[in-house]
Amino acid sequence: MTLNAAPTDLTGKVCLVTGASGGIGASAVAHLAALGATVYATDIADSFDGPATYRRFDLLDGADLTACTDWITQIKPDILFNNAALFGMGSILDDEGDLAQLDRLFGVNVRAFYAILQATAKSMVAQGQRGSIINLASQAGHRGEALVAHYCATKAAVISYTQSSALALAPHKIRVNAISPGVIDTPMWQTVDALFAKFEGKEPGQKKREVGAAVPLGYMGAPDDVARAAVFLASDQSAYMTAQTIGVDGGNVLR
Repeated sequence: MTLNAAPTDLTGKVCLVTGASGGIGASAVAHLAALGATVYATDIADSFDGPATYRRFDLLDGADLTACTDWITQIKPDILFNNAALFGMGSILDDEGDLAQLDRLFGVNVRAFYAILQATAKSMVAQGQRGSIINLASQAGHRGEALVAHYCATKAAVISYTQSSALALAPHKIRVNAISPGVIDTPMWQTVDALFAKFEGKEPGQKKREVGAAVPLGYMGAPDDVARAAVFLASDQSAYMTAQTIGVDGGNVLR
């Protein structure tokens, strides 16, 4: 038995973080860079203030998505944190804007997600390098929710693609895992809270307080909680893990 208590060191590793401009993505960039990795980041924001080389891409734009996958072949990442996603709400019984929302969510959360995963995997295989791909799923991918059907479906797809690509890439010693956050206190929750206020008639801030109190641990998680899980999956500490989805949810998925 060999005990390895050495701190995680990602010096020499090249990491790509999508959806990097805020919340979980920004926290992941900071953690990976602090451990010595060279970090590249992308999002739809015009600028980015973090320890990474940044490029703006609109993943719903076909030309931008192609430019993003071309960029991946240039930077040759060892580690991908496939984090970019959109959120939306609506009733299945309401036709207004429903299919348009489906197209937007599946366009980023599934189509662009997969294109980035595929480009990264091809780059890793071409370079003959071992690598770690970390996909951002959600507790919503494990169960349906009445007002969040499209988002739930996209995150279920992330979990399924994680399993399938892990098996496909295992012969190349490329690991693929996912993180399934619960309710995390990110800037996106302002949008989520406002949508629940609209659809459920709640006061601003009410839904956020309710979901935090309902978590078995009693509070919402922080972006750093998810980023630390990403660091673990990026590092050799998880060298024998692939095809897994790790919950970072305070026990909420069991509620």
